[in-house]
Amino acid sequence: MRERSRPRGRREGGGGGGRNAGGAASPPRTERRGAPAAGGGRRMEEGAADLRQRRKQNCTESDKMAPEERHKENSKLGRSPKYMLIQRFAKLFFGCLAAVTSGMMYAVYLSTYHERKFWFSSRQELEREITFQGDSAIYYSFYKELLKAPSFERGVYELTHNNKTVSMKTINAVQQMTLYPELIASVLYQASGSEEVIEPVYFYIGIVFGLQGIYVTALFVTSWVMSGTWLAGMLTVAWFIINRTDTTRIDYSIPSRENWALPYFACQVAALTGYLKKNLNCSAEKFCYLLVSASTYTFMMMWEYSHYLLFVQAVSLFLLDSFALAQSEKVHEVYKIYMFSLFLGYLLQFENSALLVSPLLSLVAALMLSKYLQMNVKKGTFMSRLLKIMYIYLVLTVTLTLNLLLKMFVPHKENEHLLKFLEIKLGLNTTKNFTMNWLLCQESLQAPSQDFFLRLTQSSLLPFYILVLIICLFSVTQVVFRRICGEPLKETVKLEDGRIGERPEIVYHVIHTILLGSLAMCLEGMKYLWTPYVCMLAAFGVCSPELWMTLFKWLRLKAVHPILLALILSMAVPTIIGFSLWKEFFPRIMTELSELQEFYDPDTVELMTWIKRQAPVAAVFAGSPQLMGVIKLCTGWMVSSLPLYNDDDLLKRNENIYQIYSKRSAEDIYKILTSYKANFLIIEDSICNEVGPVRGCRVKDLLDIANGHVVCEEGDSYAYSKYGRFCHEIKMNYSPYVNYFTRVYWNRSYFVYRINTVISFQS
Repeated sequence: MRERSRPRGRREGGGGGGRNAGGAASPPRTERRGAPAAGGGRRMEEGAADLRQRRKQNCTESDKMAPEERHKENSKLGRSPKYMLIQRFAKLFFGCLAAVTSGMMYAVYLSTYHERKFWFSSRQELEREITFQGDSAIYYSFYKELLKAPSFERGVYELTHNNKTVSMKTINAVQQMTLYPELIASVLYQASGSEEVIEPVYFYIGIVFGLQGIYVTALFVTSWVMSGTWLAGMLTVAWFIINRTDTTRIDYSIPSRENWALPYFACQVAALTGYLKKNLNCSAEKFCYLLVSASTYTFMMMWEYSHYLLFVQAVSLFLLDSFALAQSEKVHEVYKIYMFSLFLGYLLQFENSALLVSPLLSLVAALMLSKYLQMNVKKGTFMSRLLKIMYIYLVLTVTLTLNLLLKMFVPHKENEHLLKFLEIKLGLNTTKNFTMNWLLCQESLQAPSQDFFLRLTQSSLLPFYILVLIICLFSVTQVVFRRICGEPLKETVKLEDGRIGERPEIVYHVIHTILLGSLAMCLEGMKYLWTPYVCMLAAFGVCSPELWMTLFKWLRLKAVHPILLALILSMAVPTIIGFSLWKEFFPRIMTELSELQEFYDPDTVELMTWIKRQAPVAAVFAGSPQLMGVIKLCTGWMVSSLPLYNDDDLLKRNENIYQIYSKRSAEDIYKILTSYKANFLIIEDSICNEVGPVRGCRVKDLLDIANGHVVCEEGDSYAYSKYGRFCHEIKMNYSPYVNYFTRVYWNRSYFVYRINTVISFQS
């Protein structure tokens, strides 16, 4: 019995890894039995150390094995390693050159188009500034204030303690309006010594156009990394530019936060695509990891809604990890990047509580907790199997619970109007509130029109995207079923395998584009996030031999060699698409750049000139929020409201001041305006006499609904009040309106009234 037990003991201790990597014998089993109390902790430490060792070992093995495999393949083909090295370098060099050139040409194209549209170089400063409308005017006005400040530190202090923009309100403009892009632009303008070389407005829009060039370059690289050919990147750029109406809002809203932020998100997606790839060498993996970290944090600092988009990305990674289609360690490293970026953003954004109660933080915390439970439960037990089955349910439950707890204990004003808006949008509630109904009437918050899909179809983008998405989705579904049946993933997927759904970066993009597409089908404004990745995914698909090979595997082609046909189609199809796009759309683009458009608003120019010459310096103006933004930029005068929709107090101000277009008495309007210390009132004829395509979405209609001035008879709605519409009645110049307001200026579009401080009641 003793002789038989010894060999069995050797098999248990040594056959399963009894010697470590250095070749030393493993410790005897009697030593582990001697300390049962500390056995669990020691096994956890050994497991963690073994995991780290395996990761390092796998990384070094992939670095060593890749050259050997390439050498064997080259020897079979009769090619020398030196020849292959030169070929790879040439491919990389020309691909990078094409990517950078595409980005630079797109930036030049935007600059040329902007000049042709607004005649920027031939206009005065006031006329240039009028081209910034709404919230864009506010952002650029703070950039001007930073440049006028005696020092950068003083300028930042005035922005964080700003009491010269909105009457009776001191705001931290840097935090509330996310002015980090303006801070960076002003620092670069002053530090680079550009004051004597270029005007501030050209420097500002030049940075934004340059970022758009980086945006296009990042999409190029993403498609290139996924397909293996930079032909896909060229096709991505072509589709992006042709569908510019649906891929970007740069044409009419240059300073908007998304134009500053989305280029960094595109860089993050490109780096994440490379990071998720299998058999990646250590140096490339570290580079991708650092780029993901830097771009994620920068993206979060540039846009107040960035954490919502990152939440969608985190859900995509969660689903990718749930089906074991990617290396779990890599996915959880990305979760750590999210966590680090959230807390660093919280500290540097003046303790922004919106980041603490964001769904992204709750989801990442739940995922990391679930991972910890899985690692500390012994494999093969009933509990470990139960955790695998209940993993998704556990993560969702913990996420919701944690988010509710955070909102209970963390004081926040985290865009409550957004939650109310979603309730009404989904049909869960109804309201007569002016602000909610006004938001629902905005074009960007409605479902996309048929013209949107027609434009994508005319450029051949939508048909190819649907084809690529269906093939990838079916392939991913096959892989998921194989994983459920216990079949492991292949370490390296070859072209002849026809399994494009086993590549983790492809699966991630399929899930991500489906989630973004679902949002875009509900809100048209989301198309600017979805359509660029539609261009990228469609271009990758038609240029990828693996996608064609996957299709041919299903069709079981025998007449033609499937690998040869896949290689031919991956070159021929994008070439044909490129030539057809060139023939149809290139003349249109050149026509856009050659014809001179005219943007001139003499009435607004006259109004701004009168304010700068005639209005007192301490005057406060009241009117529509969009006009107030332009007044703040062009004149610097204080206003009573701003076109911003992330602050409850400003939303309430906007609703109250919009009452000048309602059926309220002169006394009511006077009390509202004087409560905000307003000195001048501006009536816009375009709002007062608005004739919109949808009657219920005009400002005056929404005000009548909110004020209860709508009477329904036999299916028709009528506005009724004992007072006439204020914006009409005040123009008549009769009592009691002349007692409260005195007209001081007017033109075809605007009527300016001084709000009387002493009321004289005359018949």
